[in-house]
Amino acid sequence: MSDSARTLPPEALDEWAAALRERFGLAPEDLPIPLILDLARDVAHDVARPAAPFSAFVAGLVAGRAGGTPADAEAAVAAVVELAAQWAQRSAEDAT
Repeated sequence: MSDSARTLPPEALDEWAAALRERFGLAPEDLPIPLILDLARDVAHDVARPAAPFSAFVAGLVAGRAGGTPADAEAAVAAVVELAAQWAQRSAEDAT
C-alpha cells in the first residue's frame, strides 16, 4: 500500500474517532483529538518523529492508571510535553 493511500485526510479523522468510540464504548470526551495531536506534534519536534506515537501510548497508559478522567489525560499529556521540551533543551545545550 502506498503512503498516500495510508494517509488519513483531516476530514476523515472524525469518522475514524467515531469508529473507535463505537468499537470500544468510548464517549467523545474520552478521545481528546486536539490534545493528542498537539502531543504528537510537540514530541515529534522536540524528540523525534518515531517517539510521537510511543509517547501518545505512554500518556494514555499513565492517564488510565491515574484514573482515566479527562483531567488525568490532560495531566499525563502535559507531563510528556514538558519532558519533551526538557529533552530538546538538553539536546540543544549538549550540541553547543
